[in-house]
Amino acid sequence: MKKIIAIFMRDIKSNTRDFIAMYILLIPFIFGVIINLLVPSVNETTLNFAFIEGENPSQVEYLENFAKITLVDDYQALEERVNRRDEVVGIFNDDGLYTILVQGNESEQTNKFAKALLMFEQNDVDYKDANANIYDFGKTVNPMKSLFVNLLLLMIGVLGGMLIGINIVEEKVDNTISAVNVTPISRVGFIIGKSIIGLILPIYGSFALVYLTGFSDINVLQLIVLSLVGSFVGIVVGFFEGTKNTDIMEVAASIKALFIPVFGCVAAIEFLSDKWQWLFYWLPWYWVYKGNGALLANEATWSQIGLYSLFIMIPSVLVFIYLKAGIKKGLE
Repeated sequence: MKKIIAIFMRDIKSNTRDFIAMYILLIPFIFGVIINLLVPSVNETTLNFAFIEGENPSQVEYLENFAKITLVDDYQALEERVNRRDEVVGIFNDDGLYTILVQGNESEQTNKFAKALLMFEQNDVDYKDANANIYDFGKTVNPMKSLFVNLLLLMIGVLGGMLIGINIVEEKVDNTISAVNVTPISRVGFIIGKSIIGLILPIYGSFALVYLTGFSDINVLQLIVLSLVGSFVGIVVGFFEGTKNTDIMEVAASIKALFIPVFGCVAAIEFLSDKWQWLFYWLPWYWVYKGNGALLANEATWSQIGLYSLFIMIPSVLVFIYLKAGIKKGLE
């Protein structure tokens, strides 16, 4: 075990010195922040108002129920805020009349909505008294955010394999693989040591991604199971490409080819009708994506996760059997 851990620690040290490997390790954090910046919450409104602070607090309080409010110091600041590139409607008191200030390039719906809300406020219309009932399907997360997070969870599993391939190429460059064959550690121990980084990245990367993007209430054990089984194919291919190639860029380019079936599975689930879904059942990433989707929606059951894991492992084991001879030869 000490020798296995020593191999893993060597991979960690070498990864911190290589830009590509370091970038792969940081991808969950980088893209988690990007998703939060680019994908708004479903509770955010597209209507934005700007008011002069202290001019009419009761009006601001009322309109906060319908729009995002920005407070500025004076009229000049209000005019400057309205004239920025985003779509913000200014409201100010002009000799007792509340006036709407716009650039002129706003959508017609925005202007009508602003007028209607001011009319409701002036006539003391309480939105709580509306005689309409709202029925929903219980969805509380922006569907685009779920899609992006799910897609990145798939990619992290593949990137774990890429990291293994990069580390093996570095071993070959340093001529240490041949030296391992005459050390007390077995080949199985060497493979286990090299696999740890490919298992840790999907686990810690998945945790980092879901917590950064607001999915912290999901079932943690189910996430671990899907992360581990979903990364198996990437790890096998990473070993094969690492032993076959002698350059880091060759490994990265070869493993990037896995993104084609990965994106194909996503496109099939999101865009194809049910009658065509069976064409993608043989791909493990199809079931990883479905499992992660149910997990992010808090709808996954253990029986469902177990069945999906079985469908993931069957083609993964077949890939391992097919590539086993090449990996063994490359490690000699």
